[in-house]
Amino acid sequence: MEIGRGAEAVITLEDGVVRKWRLPKSYRLPALDEHLRRERTVREAKIMSEARRCGVPTPILRDVSGFEIAMEYVDGWTLKDVITPALSELVGEMIGRLHGCGIVHGDLTTSNMILKGDRIYLIDFGLSFYDRFVEAQGVDIHVYFQTLQSTHDQSEELIDAFSKGYRRSYPAAEAVLKRVKEIKARGRYL
Repeated sequence: MEIGRGAEAVITLEDGVVRKWRLPKSYRLPALDEHLRRERTVREAKIMSEARRCGVPTPILRDVSGFEIAMEYVDGWTLKDVITPALSELVGEMIGRLHGCGIVHGDLTTSNMILKGDRIYLIDFGLSFYDRFVEAQGVDIHVYFQTLQSTHDQSEELIDAFSKGYRRSYPAAEAVLKRVKEIKARGRYL
């Protein structure tokens, strides 16, 4: 059963296993398309696995083959539907651990986080990459803050709570949060 579809992949749920299959792109040369899809699939699985080792809850990988990742189904609520300041603070801690390992998610939205019990799982690492620089980490958080501002009523309270958790778990937090403000200011004049 199809449970999601994006620009790059189709996501299905079969017998309790989520399968993310990267779609072929007809506008690319077939050999290049296969290379890119395979490389992106392997990179996503590798980064997901590394994030989990860094203490960031992610679905458990079951298999990676060709253009497909099979993983655990996390049955819970998307954070978009249930976020509170306390949960946003937990997100801040989680992203602090992620950034501490040199991983940038690339699509930090409340739709890419699932609350199951008292744990928040980070999903969809399709745009993730390794980067320890303040700029990339700042852009990552800027995306999260923009999501909060565009979809949640108490966005300033949620941003403050996130920042508190982020500072608690990431030694370089102040520099990154300062960069987020600079990135936001740049955006106003584009």
